[in-house]
Amino acid sequence: MKKNKKKLGNQVFSLADNIVPIIFIAFTLLGFVLTKNVPFNFFISELSSRFYRNAFIVLSLIIPVIAGLGLNFGIVIGAMSAQLAIIIVRYLSIEYLHLSGTMELIFCFLLTLPIAAFIGLLTGKLYNKTRGQEMIASLIVGFFANGVYQFILLFATGVIIPVRSSHPMIKPDGVGVRMTVDMGELHYSLANILKIPFMWVVLIISLSLLVLTIILFLKDKKFGKKNNQITFYIKTIIFAALSIFSIFSIITKSKINLVKDVPIATALFIALLCVFTELIMKTKLGQDFRSVGQDQHIAESNGINVDKTRIIAVVMSTVLAAWGQLIYLQDMGTLNVYGAHTQIGMFSVAALLVGGASVRKATVSQALIGTLLFNSMFIMSPEIGKAAFGNALLGEYFRTFMVYGIIGMALGIYVWNANRKARITLDPIDMQTQDN
Repeated sequence: MKKNKKKLGNQVFSLADNIVPIIFIAFTLLGFVLTKNVPFNFFISELSSRFYRNAFIVLSLIIPVIAGLGLNFGIVIGAMSAQLAIIIVRYLSIEYLHLSGTMELIFCFLLTLPIAAFIGLLTGKLYNKTRGQEMIASLIVGFFANGVYQFILLFATGVIIPVRSSHPMIKPDGVGVRMTVDMGELHYSLANILKIPFMWVVLIISLSLLVLTIILFLKDKKFGKKNNQITFYIKTIIFAALSIFSIFSIITKSKINLVKDVPIATALFIALLCVFTELIMKTKLGQDFRSVGQDQHIAESNGINVDKTRIIAVVMSTVLAAWGQLIYLQDMGTLNVYGAHTQIGMFSVAALLVGGASVRKATVSQALIGTLLFNSMFIMSPEIGKAAFGNALLGEYFRTFMVYGIIGMALGIYVWNANRKARITLDPIDMQTQDN
């Protein structure tokens, strides 16, 4: 009887851990049921475009979570660093340098690095002073940084920093930067480097995974390692089916083959960050991140410089978020100088949580899945609002409700799980049951 209760409790516990992604999967499916005017190829095109724009920023949140800093809402500071770099490079390019789009992008990446790293260093030191309250501190420091950012661009530019008043980026009175800045040659500068049709990418990936699966299976068999043949057969069938479907779509030029081409350079940036995140966790620094995230006192007793490790995690997250904002803005084409960064922290944190991450645990797969599910909600919510209530604007309000609701629900589930584990640890009867 006790074992059955324990099993039931674990099932409820597991369901609670994954309730957020379950809700979003159900919401997306509901959208397809209620709305019959959303073509599947349109949904895939929109989803892929949003994924390329946002995945890099969401991935930048993983390292602080692992290092015990929680959800870093302070990535908005990285976004502001990127926007400062864009404004400086665009101003100099129009005024003096006349650079190509690719060169402007390179200079933006280079200039963003020291700005974001310096601000990330200061932010990391602040988090060390507010230990245990990092998420609240990250929210407040984002608001403070926004004030400094606006002071620089609205007042200091043209008063303290000399600029040409007739420059197209400067306001007519010669003081401050305009509300919107045209990205010019920067628009699609990364995306246009190389593009490949969507189904060709699916074919290449599915064939690569099929070959890799077979090689690993034969390698394990050669060295006498035990392997799950059922899993091998399932993977082989899935990858082979995807390959055949891709070839069929390419030959017949089906509708799904009309999905927007894949920007290979952007996809490579995302893939490299995924690989970097996985590899760094296998290094000494990555192990330090995990140790500090699990228990700072034990980590310090083992000779790890906790404060320095936490600062490194914040600096890395801030720089990566800044580069992610560059990728996002070059795809948009227009820079909303005073508003492009305001919601980036909330939306990215919500996307990570949608994938099943928590305040203390986050993985690359959770970030990628969360980005897909969260942007699926963004695509479907206006259509659901229109179909259910006859007003697409209600879907826009529903987006905001979902963003804050996800964050609140995830934090509530985290506290509930922590309290549950604490009760199991403190209750000797439960401990005895668990031992049996």
